[in-house]
Amino acid sequence: MLAAVLAVSLTGTAMAQDVPSGPARVTFIQAGTLLDRPGERPRGPSTVIVRGGKIAEIRDGFVAPEAGATLVDLRDRFVLPGLIDMHVHLLGIGGDPGRSRMTALNTEAVDDVLYGVGNARATLLAGFTTVRDLGGDPRSIRALRDAIDRGDVTGPTIVNAGTAISVTGGHGDPTNGLAEPFAHAVAELYDNTCNGPDDCRRATRRQIGLGAQVVKITATGGVLSNVSGGLGRAFTPQEMLAIVETAHGLGRKVAAHSHAADGTKAALVAGVDSIEHGSFLDDEAVALLKKTGAYLVPTEIAPVAALAQARAGQLPPATIPKAEAAAAAMVSSHRKAYQAGVKFAFGTDSGVSKHGINAQEFALLVEKVGMTPAQAIRTATVAAADLLGQSDRIGTLALGKAADLIAVAGSPLDDVRRLEAVEFVMHGGTIVRQRGTAPIE
Repeated sequence: MLAAVLAVSLTGTAMAQDVPSGPARVTFIQAGTLLDRPGERPRGPSTVIVRGGKIAEIRDGFVAPEAGATLVDLRDRFVLPGLIDMHVHLLGIGGDPGRSRMTALNTEAVDDVLYGVGNARATLLAGFTTVRDLGGDPRSIRALRDAIDRGDVTGPTIVNAGTAISVTGGHGDPTNGLAEPFAHAVAELYDNTCNGPDDCRRATRRQIGLGAQVVKITATGGVLSNVSGGLGRAFTPQEMLAIVETAHGLGRKVAAHSHAADGTKAALVAGVDSIEHGSFLDDEAVALLKKTGAYLVPTEIAPVAALAQARAGQLPPATIPKAEAAAAAMVSSHRKAYQAGVKFAFGTDSGVSKHGINAQEFALLVEKVGMTPAQAIRTATVAAADLLGQSDRIGTLALGKAADLIAVAGSPLDDVRRLEAVEFVMHGGTIVRQRGTAPIE
């Protein structure tokens, strides 16, 4: 039984040992500083009242909890909405790409799911309460998504894409670089490549049929593709339009992996909702981003991680010149887009970089792109929720929204790197991390 009031303090160890592992019926969170609406001024001492996994009230000052409630003492902490990463690969290895090369012939999708369980937990404990997973075995990521929703697994809410749609030989073709006997076997397991508009409609419907909540296309070549081709446009404009029209018709947004400007512009003309990476942006591409209102998901950390892995021999040699080119062009392209007023949403491409270090992207947005800490935080809250179409559920702390909250020591508005050391995480009303105790399983 819980005591009349269960107090949880972040200034030391928990004041009681029977912290509930599921959403408490009522939780009072006393926050020293509360950034309830990123992009606006934070509030001073406040109390967030959580009922049934949702925010029921936000009051000024430190409000005493009612009988039977749980009290979370964050009076010396900075509290803000749970963070959102719009580009992850939870089934990816995350900093150990060599594993996939060494064990690809003797592991199965179920092995990747179990790696995904660990990656999901690391991501949530880092303060990311919602993620958009943009590529993995569709059945596996759907199973992980649903297990988290049921409460069987600790992890963030997942909005999943399944397998990225690719042209034959493009970035995302699973047979790239494989010897002929293996290529034939792999081709039978996947159904994500397409050639021509009608075939691309089929591939889009197939991924949605397998559970994709968002559709991803590889509009250009990719850094990690084990082929010698560069980063240029892959689909024809007609193929891209067929994918976007089909996805939108079935209620799904479209995210376009894109490096070269030609691919980015063709994807934007076709009507995609976001450009992932956008390494090479010319003035016309920037103007199209502005005109269409599509988001740019920059993934600043990805080429840095990929280049380090490639030079260390962990990735095929064909990736090295592409990683070097993308890393060199990305900074000026993104700074240009930001200065022009393009909409940005936070994304890391974790699975290339290590899972759980997602918050390192914030400092790169500040140092390389030129954002203020407040603007960088907004990309991972308000803007990301808008791109997901879930502003009514997440992104800010308000009445009726999901009780997804995090806390850090000191203001991240002064030093955004403070988000790299999250001390408290609540996901859907469940406390999953608090300083002074081990993270709750």
